[in-house]
Parts: sequence; structure tokens; C-alpha cells
Amino acid sequence: MKPKTQKVSDELRAEYDFDYSKAVRGKYFKRLSEEGANIVVLEPDIAKAFSTSTAVNEALRSLLDLTKTTQRLTKHSTRRATARR
Repeated sequence: MKPKTQKVSDELRAEYDFDYSKAVRGKYFKRLSEEGANIVVLEPDIAKAFSTSTAVNEALRSLLDLTKTTQRLTKHSTRRATARR
């Protein structure tokens, strides 16, 4: 015979006593900025196109690859033009 399951209550137990008067605003901000965490806020239309951070990273990497290949094509020659006689 299976034991009866208890009803799940939506209220917090008495031992969870959160004292927000001791909370510190921005407690981890300095550490995150030192570790190099970048937070970027996307416009709503862009966020709709890229649903995950992986999708954004892939798109940006492909854009970087594209700029590297086209930069080579559009660079001006550093060699001086010789005058024809």
C-alpha cells in the first residue's frame, strides 16, 4: 500500500524568516564587474528575434567573421603607386 501524500501548502514555513533590513544593495556588483560579467539589455524587437544568449552569441560571432573577411577585401593597398614615364 502506498503512503498518502501530504498537501503542498503555498505558504512559507515559520522557520523562513527573511529580514530584509540587513540586505545590502549591489552586494555582488563589484565582484561581477571585476570578473568581466557583461550585462546587455536588448530592445524588445531584438529580444524577440534572439530568444537565448546562445543565439545572440552565434549571431555576433558570425558577424565578426564576416567583418574579418570583408575587411581584407576593402583595405587599400599600402604600396605607393609608381609614376609612369
